[in-house]
Amino acid sequence: MDDPDTNDEGFREARFCIGDVVRHRHYPFRGVIYDVDPVYANTEEWWLSIPEEVRPSKDQPFYHLLAENEESTYVAYVSEQNLVTDESGLPVSHPHVSLMFAELKNGRYIPTAIQAN
Repeated sequence: MDDPDTNDEGFREARFCIGDVVRHRHYPFRGVIYDVDPVYANTEEWWLSIPEEVRPSKDQPFYHLLAENEESTYVAYVSEQNLVTDESGLPVSHPHVSLMFAELKNGRYIPTAIQAN
């Protein structure tokens, strides 16, 4: 039987989109999604550095975030299972947000229009 959450290429459909503001399910940080990998696409070393008891499976979407916590801003790479929608309505203070997104509208960042030559 086909999985309704899987597309024609066999990848699970991503629950979140570019511009969505999310927070980590277990750790105190939040961010805006700027890219999505349909499955894990980082190094084996990085994946193995995650404690085994919380290490996510590789066969799910992974999200690139412009992230922030109470102390700093940074880039994060997070599995779908560890993200939830951030309902705060607050903007993300990462300094690169303004380079990639035009505005925050209805809880989602609108990507900056890119002109092709």
